[in-house]
Amino acid sequence: MEPITIYKGRVAALNRKNVDTDQIIPKQFLKRIERSGFGEFLFYNWRFDEEGNERPDFELNQPQNRDTSILIAGENFGCGSSREHAPWSLKDYGFDIVIAPSYADIFKSNCMKNGMVPIALNHEQVQYLMERAASPDYELTVDLPNQTVKDGQGFEASFEIHPYWKEMLVKGWDEISITLQYDEKIAAYEKQKDAVSNA
Repeated sequence: MEPITIYKGRVAALNRKNVDTDQIIPKQFLKRIERSGFGEFLFYNWRFDEEGNERPDFELNQPQNRDTSILIAGENFGCGSSREHAPWSLKDYGFDIVIAPSYADIFKSNCMKNGMVPIALNHEQVQYLMERAASPDYELTVDLPNQTVKDGQGFEASFEIHPYWKEMLVKGWDEISITLQYDEKIAAYEKQKDAVSNA
């Protein structure tokens, strides 16, 4: 995974509460076994009509929200089933950061396991960002080591993140990377175990 330290990106707002994982990635697209290629199906039933045409009134289809990488969302984002395809689709679409007042716990954990930063800010801060995101080219800077979000226009907020996940994201590690940190010790253990069994 790519390390995330100081991250600057354009912002899109999805001003909806209780967005569940079936809305993020509908169940008919869960047949793929690889992690890539899910971005085109993100929010599919909201983005497209029955003929597959874009719905112009949907937030991410509006011109100022294209090619954005930070999503501002409403409370309880990622609720519903625990499908890991939800962060896969967000990440594949281009979002590396999600900011909302609250998240479903499993969704939040799945985001961090897949190299995304889910940031929780209070309702007033999120509402401010929602309003500012209506401006074209509105950008935020996320400083993960110092746990701050800034917009360069006077807004600054701090956020909490567990030290374990912070280190994982800053270093670009996944859980396999953690295991590989102990590669020498594992090899030594296996060598000793083989020696004992062959004695």
